[in-house]
Amino acid sequence: MTQLPAFTATRYVQPLREGGTLPAVVETHDGGLYVVKFRGAGQGAKALVAELLVGMIAEALHLPVPGLALIELLPDFGQTEPDPEIQDLLRASVGVNVGLRYLDGAFNFQPASAGELVSPELAARIVWLDAYTTNPDRTARNPNLLIHDRRPYLIDHGAALYAQHNWPGVDEARTRTPFPLIKDHVLLARAGDLHAADAEAAATLTDDVLAGIADRLPDALLADPALARDFASVDEARARYLEYLRTRIRAPRAFVDEAVAARDTLAREPRARLHSRR
Repeated sequence: MTQLPAFTATRYVQPLREGGTLPAVVETHDGGLYVVKFRGAGQGAKALVAELLVGMIAEALHLPVPGLALIELLPDFGQTEPDPEIQDLLRASVGVNVGLRYLDGAFNFQPASAGELVSPELAARIVWLDAYTTNPDRTARNPNLLIHDRRPYLIDHGAALYAQHNWPGVDEARTRTPFPLIKDHVLLARAGDLHAADAEAAATLTDDVLAGIADRLPDALLADPALARDFASVDEARARYLEYLRTRIRAPRAFVDEAVAARDTLAREPRARLHSRR
């Protein structure tokens, strides 16, 4: 599996006042524009590891995500920015950060206006991904889906893989638990055959594929102090993430049964009545 592309940031273009990683549109040398998630933001390097892992898993499953890249900030980057908060963020983010290809003209997904762009089969595959990676951030209030050229794109996975915030308490039983928050997933009601999505995804994400994904995690992020508190070395950190992903996907997968039950419960609920005003 090829390594992630890497570019050097050359110009801070525009802040995006959303999300715990305080992202921004950044111009890069030879790479064009990326939305960059900064390791110096409040959620730190662990959010960037989750962003990369979930994004690479989505790519392996042929789900639509903006192109991933590693974005290096040099010590003098952004020194002319007038906002002191941005200056502090950039100083704390010198080194490797995470970028997603900027989708010019993209807009936020709304089920009422763009629901037909997400087929039941695609919805089921996205629900599976988010249940597997314990991603709570794909709700009606915050879909984290963009529409670009009439195609949906999955974004913002920094809150996923929340097991990483308490590795000492994550044993095999905790790893294999269901994901109850899937009941709030924005696409659950329109998801098609979740068992078919499960069979396809589990067949794709073999031990070798997951190992290749873990190998692409940059040493610079795995050596960050936020992770060094849990692991003695970069190799130990990489191995722990890989063990988690392999253990969670091993059959039987309780998170699939949880998603199916949540969808069936949702289907039995009466539809909300529409009210009109004259």
